[in-house]
Amino acid sequence: MKKLPIILVSTSNEQKGAEFHDWSTSLSHYYNRAVIDGGGLPWLAPTFVDKKVVAEMVRRVDGVLLTGGDDLQPDLYDPKLSKRIKNKAIRVDPHRDLNELLLIEETLRQRKPLLAVCRGPQVLNVALGGGLITDIPSEKPKAMNHHRKKEAHKLLHTVKLSEGSLIRKIFGKPTLRINSAHHQAVGKLAPMLRATAWTKDGIVEALELKDVESGQVPFLLGVQFHPERLYEKHTEHLKIFKAFTRACRLGL
Repeated sequence: MKKLPIILVSTSNEQKGAEFHDWSTSLSHYYNRAVIDGGGLPWLAPTFVDKKVVAEMVRRVDGVLLTGGDDLQPDLYDPKLSKRIKNKAIRVDPHRDLNELLLIEETLRQRKPLLAVCRGPQVLNVALGGGLITDIPSEKPKAMNHHRKKEAHKLLHTVKLSEGSLIRKIFGKPTLRINSAHHQAVGKLAPMLRATAWTKDGIVEALELKDVESGQVPFLLGVQFHPERLYEKHTEHLKIFKAFTRACRLGL
């Protein structure tokens, strides 16, 4: 039997856990199932803000998955943002923000494959020097409704996939139908990243390395949508996780 690549999966903090109703680690099982069905073995990462601990966790795994969840602290990407827009950031968790900034730093330093989902590409872009749209309805009033969490299992939008991009190679076609469950989005792109999928209103739905030949990491893909909630009914979305775990397996 082939050894399954171990995937470090980022988590959220929960105010009241199941056992003692205290501060706890939380993660939707959709991510775990997607990693397993994609050919990997999930290992959940607690949100410890400890560089040595994070470095060791990344060292022991074959790839890292950044998941969805809380909004980022606006001061991380725009300290001069107006109070009105800052207040649109909800359920901010500084511990998770700092933990994932360390995760990204270590993943890139150790050159491990990285897949980022929903919040994932947002924190990735910020970590590498990019910006964020704090609230799409407030800052992009002409944009479509992207915050449709109750319909997260449905195909709602069509995105264009950039020619020659990793995501287009994964799906093998120029457009893709996706779900949509976010009110924030990638803003100004980090210098080392490029947008490779977007909806007709210009909202970025995928990002990748600008220079794929740089050798910085063997696989880097961020998707604003939620393939883990689609693939059981729309099987092509499992291709993202299979491509990711394949890249992780090559490093074994």
